[in-house]
Order: sequence, then C-alpha cells, then structure tokens
Amino acid sequence: MTTTLRQTLLALLVALMAGAWAPLATAKAEEEVSLNFVNVDIDTVVRAISKISNRNFLIDPRVKGTLNIVTSKPVSAEMAYQILMSALRLQGFAAVDEGGVIKVVPEADAKTHSLPVVKSRGEVRGDRPVTRVFHIQNESATQLLQVVKPLVSANNTVAAYGNNNTLIVTDYAENVDRIARILDALDVPQGDVAVIPVRYAAAQDLAVTVGKLMSDSGAATAPDASQRVTVVADSRLNALLVKSDSPARITAVRQLVANLDQQGVAGNIHVVYLKNADAVKVAQTLRSVLSGDARTAGQAAANGGQAQSANASQGGLMAGAPGGEMIQADRATNSLIITAPEAIYSNLRNVVDMLDRRRAQVFVEALIAEVTSDRAAEFGIQFQSGSTGSKGATLFGGTNFASGGSNILGLAANPATAAKGLNLAVAKGTLTLPDGTQVLNLSMLARFLESQTNTNILSTPNIVMLDNEEAKIVVGQNLPFVTGQYTNTGGGTTPANPFQTIERKDVGLTLRIRPQISEGGALTLQIFQESSSVVASTVTSASGPVTNKRSIETTAVVDDGEIIALGGLVQDSYTSGADKVPLLGDIPVVGNLFRYDNRQRSKTNLFVFLRPRILRDSESYQSLTSDRYEYVIGQQKAVSSPADAMSKEGPAPELPAVSGKGVKR
Repeated sequence: MTTTLRQTLLALLVALMAGAWAPLATAKAEEEVSLNFVNVDIDTVVRAISKISNRNFLIDPRVKGTLNIVTSKPVSAEMAYQILMSALRLQGFAAVDEGGVIKVVPEADAKTHSLPVVKSRGEVRGDRPVTRVFHIQNESATQLLQVVKPLVSANNTVAAYGNNNTLIVTDYAENVDRIARILDALDVPQGDVAVIPVRYAAAQDLAVTVGKLMSDSGAATAPDASQRVTVVADSRLNALLVKSDSPARITAVRQLVANLDQQGVAGNIHVVYLKNADAVKVAQTLRSVLSGDARTAGQAAANGGQAQSANASQGGLMAGAPGGEMIQADRATNSLIITAPEAIYSNLRNVVDMLDRRRAQVFVEALIAEVTSDRAAEFGIQFQSGSTGSKGATLFGGTNFASGGSNILGLAANPATAAKGLNLAVAKGTLTLPDGTQVLNLSMLARFLESQTNTNILSTPNIVMLDNEEAKIVVGQNLPFVTGQYTNTGGGTTPANPFQTIERKDVGLTLRIRPQISEGGALTLQIFQESSSVVASTVTSASGPVTNKRSIETTAVVDDGEIIALGGLVQDSYTSGADKVPLLGDIPVVGNLFRYDNRQRSKTNLFVFLRPRILRDSESYQSLTSDRYEYVIGQQKAVSSPADAMSKEGPAPELPAVSGKGVKR
C-alpha cells in the first residue's frame, strides 16, 4: 500500500470516528480521542478537529501545508483544539476567534483582525493571539520598550505610548503572560530614600565625605547598579538624603554618619573652598550677619577694606564677631577659614552654599551714532551781466554775495542738494526703519545708518560683564590738563622753582554699564555714555585746551535680546547774517535787490543703541565667542599680504581654528 493511499484512508477513518463521536460531544464533555496525523493536509486536520471540538473554522486560501500531530494517550476535545493551535503556530499560522468562527490566517495578518484585549494574566490561554495594555507605574515605558521588544514574536508588535506611560503588546496569550511577569519584576520603585539627621556636623561636609567613601567601596565590591548610593545634603533640615536599591547600603551609611557626627571641641577650624563667589566678599557678608550689621555686604566690604588692608595684602582677610567666631578669607585658594562652634558653623555653611552660586553674565552690543540735522534759509538777489562791445571788448558786472555754495558762481557750478534725515520708529523695544523693515540686530542698524549722509557712527563697542558688576570701555586719548602752577622769579638768594600740577583725563568715547538681572529675565541697565573731543584751535592755548562733551546718564529696563535706543538733543546752534551793497542795500523795498540775507540752524543728536543678552551657562557664550573669533580670523586673512617671491619671508601667521569647545591647537 502506497504512502498516499495510507494517508487518505487514515484521514477518512479519523473523519468517520469524529462523525461518530459528534453526537456525544455535547452530552459527554469528557469524551477523549487519540490523534494520529502524519503529513496530513491542514484542511483535513482542521475539519477533524472542528468536529471533535464542535467549533466552526474558516481557512484563509493562503494557508497551505501539512501537519504532524500524534498523541500517546487520548486527550479531551479542548486539549485537541489547543494542540491544533500550537501546530498551526509552528507552521507560521494563527487562529483568530471572531464571533464564534475560528479564522486560520497567516501569523503576520493576525494583528489586523479583532483580537481580544485582555486585562489580566490567565484570561486567555494557549497559542491564541491577544492584545494587552500594560500601565507602567515606576519605570519609563519608552525605556522598557527596548527590553520587551526582543521577547515578542517576529510577526507581532509592541509599542510605547509616552503620554500615559503605557506599553501595548500584541502576541500569543502564553507569551503575553510571560511578558507580564517580567514587567512586574522590572516595574518596581527604584529604592527608598532615607533621611538621616545630623546633630553636630554640617550636612554639606558629611555629604561629600560619605558620598566619596560609599562610591569608592561600591565600585570595588559591587559594580552593579543595585549597589549605588546617592547622598544629598538638605541644608534646611541639616540632614542627609540617602537613596539606594540596597537596604544594606543604606544601613552602612547610617552607621558611618553616626560615627562621624560627633560633638567636636569648641572653636573648631573649618576650611570651605568656594567654587564661584569671591571669598573676600563672602567673608565680609558673613561678618555682617554675625555682628548684626544692617549695612549691605558691599558697604561693609568697602568700609572695612581700609582697616583690614594689611591682612588683605598678605592674602587673607580676618573678620571677628562678638561671640568669638573668626572668619578669614584666603585669596590664593579662594577659600574661607571659619573658626566657630559646630552649631554656628553649620548655619554659616548654609549661607555660604547659597551665596556660592555661579553668576550669570551679560553681553552688551552697543552702537553710538551722531545724527546732524541742518536747516538753512537764504533770501536775496545776486546777478551777473556781461556784454560785448563793438571792438570785441567784454564787459562784466553784477552782485556776488556770500561764499562757497551760497555764492552765485558756486551755485552755478554745483547746485545744492537736500540731505535725507534719519527717521526711526521705536515701539515695544523694536526698531523699525522708514521702509517698514524691522531691525533684528545692531549690524543691520549700522548698515542703515552708514547709508545716511547726515549720520556719523562713532563706535560699536561690545562688552561682557558679570551680573550687577560695572563694566567700562574707553576709546580715546588720555590728555593732560593744567590744574595749577607756581612761578618764582628767584630774586635775591632764592633759586627759581616753577612747577605745574597736571591732571590727566580721558577724551574720546566712554561707556559704562552696570546690569542687574531680574527673576523674570528682564535687565535693569545703569548707563553712562560720554563723547568728548578737544577743540583744535585751543590745543596750544595758555589756559589749556577746551573740550566738547556730550553725555547720557540714565537707568533703563530692557528685555533679554531686545534693542533699546537712548538719545537726546546735545547741541543746537543758530547763525544769521546779511551781505549788501552799502547804502543801496538799506533802501526800503528797493534795497532787497542789493542785499542777501541767510539764516542757518544746526542740531546734533547723540544716539546710543544697546542690545543686551543674558549668558547663563558655557553653551550660551561659546557660540558667541566662536562668531567673534571667526570674524577676527576673516579680518586677518583680508588684510594679510601675499608672500613676496623676491624675499625669504613666508606668509603671515594665522590664528588657530575654532573647534567644538574652544580654540583648536
């Protein structure tokens, strides 16, 4: 008997047996059957199991192949159905229960059908595809996605929804239950936080010591993450906050703190190294706190600096308090040396930690421009006349008043043209040009001003300063001014001893700015700007030179990155004059033909444009520094001359390029 014939007869026998048992399936649920399918088509096996389990099946046309199912002992109808599900899964097919009809489809298409959504383990068993939503309580669903994804079958899916921190898993029921057990083990609180109060020592000092000791011991004995210890000091409670997944490590920290937190001898000496603040200024502030001085720290430092200049010049500043506490600042190491009982030292240390903060910086771009507005009025008659005589002689006559452009001959050669005026609109800290263009930066504004014939850009300084610290830029000359002199003719036996007292002053452009950053991000700027020059005709004057000075001193509030314009009328001059023919020019009405009147008014305005930017960290000023550095390199390349072929001199050296975090050497 051939193999094909044997398989056919066996399939018919199973079908007949299943048909004979079908009436008994409802009456006797415990009826058991033996399965023996060897290389039997999937369609034939599904028909047999359909009659045994009393279920309706719908087979996708793409489901093709054979199954091998052999049981050593009889099994129940439900077990026969589960065995069929497992056999189909091994062949890459899945069975989806939809409304009482079992659809047999390729495994990759099962997730597109209406799979049951389960809420707990054991709700659906076996090799049936299901969907379950896991609500993650302690960990991040996005991070757990990387752990769960390799556990899911290749044709099924797992996704993370970050908005409510959930995982959606579609896979076979048994595998979903396994994933649920894994997530229960992973989604646990990450260690407890223990609060360890400190009685005598300062919590800030103990946090550094304990943290270093526990991290070193953890790295040597137990490198896994469960043995990590995090120690943070709470200055308000003077306590240590300890976090670890290992209760044994927290117990070790408690024992270590108990051994270190011992009452010391009165007048202990402590050294506190500062990271950002100035030790001398902090020492003055602490002294004011201890002595109950109501003055500000800046006033205390200014008034106490002279009396303690000897100590300061030697690298330290000693400050005493009524209770016997001593605070000394060491300039060389920027540290504080505090001699005080533990209780007082702990309070002082809290103040030091709050004062020792990194201060923000302010970068200010400035544009100083001078805008001149002239208005002239001229009224009069100038005429010229010429004729040629009979013998070729030329006669020429007329009136010719004024000079330069107002002269009739000059007007004929070069007619006057009107200059355009400066017109800027300022609204809510934003500058707008006359054509409606919004000014975004001072470089754009400078290009606009350079195009105006009546505008002179005096300077474009840039400066970086600390918050609440004054910065100053001077561009000009330091000139001597005589403030006093004495002359002795040396009559008799007294020798001549003349002398002069001279004071030097800066003449040119001066800009002083003190910024103060508010909590909301706005800046209060104290601004002083002065533009001065020496009158050329008075340089050699015996009484000394005369200077022109135009200055602005004000306080303004501006938002971070916005442009503010400061300006005012600095100079207003008026001149008038008349040119006329003697006697004829004084005749009423007719005299206007023989006279020329002119009037002129000149106004000069000084404008200061400022654009401050707050620099709170290294990243904020690295980009700014790179831009300025690249600009300098560009200017250097532009002015450098090529190497002369006739000389042995090479090209001029160039600045190194800028890397990601600074200058690349």
